[in-house]
Amino acid sequence: MKWKIEENGFDTEKATGLGNKFLIGNGYMGIRGTLEEFKKDQFPAVNLSGIYDQVGSGWREPLNAPNGLYTRVLVSGEEYALPEQECLSHKMLLDYRHGIFSRETGFMTKKGRILLEAERFASMEEKHLICLKVKITASFDGSLEILTGIDGDVWDINGPHYDKVETGTEEGVIHALGITHENRDEVIVCEGLETFFEAEEKMESTGRKIIRHLRFQVKAGEEYIFHKYISVYTSKDLESFREEGKALVKQAGKDGYEKQSEKHCGRWEKLWKVSEVLIEGDDEAMEALNYSLYHLHCIAPRHSKSLSIAARGLSGQTYKGAVFWDTEMFMLDFFLFTEPEVAKTLLKYRIDTLSGARKKAKDYGFDGAFYPWESQEGGFDACSDYNVTDVFTGRPMRTYFKDKQIHISAAVVYGIMRYSEFTGKDDLLREGGAEVIIECAKFYYSLLVKQVNKDRYELWDVIGPDEYHERVNNNAYTNRMAKFTFDSAIKLLEDYPVQDGTGSKELLDNFKNAAGHLYIPQPHESTGVIEQFDGYEQMEEATVSEVKSRLLNEKEYWGGAYGVASHTKVIKQADVVTMVNLFSREYDRDILYKNWSYYEPRTEHGSSLSACMYSMLACKCGMADKAYPFFIKSAKADLEEGGKQWAGLIYIGGTHPAASGGAYMTAVEGFGGIHIEDGILKAEPKLPKGWSRLSFKLYYLGDLYQVTVTEEEASVEKLQAVDWMD
Repeated sequence: MKWKIEENGFDTEKATGLGNKFLIGNGYMGIRGTLEEFKKDQFPAVNLSGIYDQVGSGWREPLNAPNGLYTRVLVSGEEYALPEQECLSHKMLLDYRHGIFSRETGFMTKKGRILLEAERFASMEEKHLICLKVKITASFDGSLEILTGIDGDVWDINGPHYDKVETGTEEGVIHALGITHENRDEVIVCEGLETFFEAEEKMESTGRKIIRHLRFQVKAGEEYIFHKYISVYTSKDLESFREEGKALVKQAGKDGYEKQSEKHCGRWEKLWKVSEVLIEGDDEAMEALNYSLYHLHCIAPRHSKSLSIAARGLSGQTYKGAVFWDTEMFMLDFFLFTEPEVAKTLLKYRIDTLSGARKKAKDYGFDGAFYPWESQEGGFDACSDYNVTDVFTGRPMRTYFKDKQIHISAAVVYGIMRYSEFTGKDDLLREGGAEVIIECAKFYYSLLVKQVNKDRYELWDVIGPDEYHERVNNNAYTNRMAKFTFDSAIKLLEDYPVQDGTGSKELLDNFKNAAGHLYIPQPHESTGVIEQFDGYEQMEEATVSEVKSRLLNEKEYWGGAYGVASHTKVIKQADVVTMVNLFSREYDRDILYKNWSYYEPRTEHGSSLSACMYSMLACKCGMADKAYPFFIKSAKADLEEGGKQWAGLIYIGGTHPAASGGAYMTAVEGFGGIHIEDGILKAEPKLPKGWSRLSFKLYYLGDLYQVTVTEEEASVEKLQAVDWMD
């Protein structure tokens, strides 16, 4: 396996997408795969986790730190940098085994050729540290100048978020300190420099930049190398964040680049020791899958005990850096199976933001906990009432994601219960998880509708996973997940008596009544198809291509009140299919197949979350070969171009961690057939054509298992459980 991706040649139009594809990160920060010389117009970003800012009426979004990687080369006073200058050659490389980004660029100057080589990593050992190595080789004798420092004029979608950027220098360490607009939070970036050649150094501080000018003499064919050690801290990290930032770059310089790289790579090797997935017979699939897992590793918040992952990871400010249902329903299993402590961290975030969910429910006139559709600090819902812009008028369009996607609370419950099932621990329940589940059940109970002529409860005016159809009644997925929430709360109330003003006995009776009478759409007697929501079958029958042909603008939003898909049976993503996949044991295989066959041609797959659900369900229908293209689509979501970059006029580009998690689930739970049966971990072969062997490790009930699946059989072998991250 190569463990490398490469891009040859330079194309300005591809730079934004490559920033996602070549991303590096360590959970504390994500560094887009852009070039060191890029300014904010090319979207470079050191995106920080868990810290946000809002300017005026713009969307609240995460912060990009001042860019400490900024580096440019001058010859005879002229800058040689992309994209301003044409290059002779250009190559970018990502070693995704070890999270190392490198580039080589050749320029023809007035004096001759120069080759600029750079390598960088966001340290997996020390979460606040970035290391950069730069090497320059010239074909001529003469003088050369390097500009390198910190650029505080950062890329923002809804900024600028720093009201002020202060720069300075102390004992050879330069710094840029940004002060945010909303809460006056502070972000400091410090830089220490280590050169291996004699140079005349001059410091320049202009605007929001602090730059070192290094002038030196070069000889043809000789290499000139310098190392940069860059620290990033915020005032939310600790009180002495400024001092720590300066101390870290000094210590990193003493240790040296090679030692930092060795520790960083060693940490990555420990991660892959458990998480690597081996596929014999299909190198393309194996490389794409492990590349997906690389992206999940880059954004795991190992530095925290209570923090989640944004829908676009740490690839920028898209989707406001907010946490969606993606984390619990699509990413959680990877961490639960390979790093249970990270899974706990993700779920602890939901426990610690319960107060925000309670407040949201109360604001809407409901009981319990209504979790944010787009969660930021403290459970603040960043979702706007006008989340899409009309491409024709330029006016914001009223959407109801924030108000009506009530299935988000059930996703939180699902995650907590899944953690308990796979770890066998009740620690998360005792630390607030049980309270979250009961509050979510109270929320759904307060939403129940009962018509006088029907002996059942219903859920009205909702949006399911298919966002193209808003404000529908009895969305099958939503209703089934609400029942799951009631069932989970019942189990907890029976196992863990809760002190509550309503009384646990009354709650228990209420939830049992709700679970027993909540309407769950059933398969049609003749077709076996489960209707996605009330009235879905009366909608216009149209193909995806027909609906697409009705677009007047390629950026036009398909859903909402007047979207081209809103009155048709064309859906955005897996909805009923997600439900029957999660609860597949409740249906015969024939029913699973009929729903897969019915909904797949009607699904646009307008979300990166969709393909994996179709893939996993296809496996459960015994159609591994039909599952394969959907698996590849998920695994290559960040490798190939063509994904959606716009919703209306809103840029939604970035990495797709939910698709990465979905690819993992498909491999392990779909093709590998991993499941729990009577408390025992089992695997069932469902390999696609060409795969002779699938091998991976995972944790279950505190023990580490080696799973090996071939066409004929599957073995699940318990290994010695070790704390492999120590």
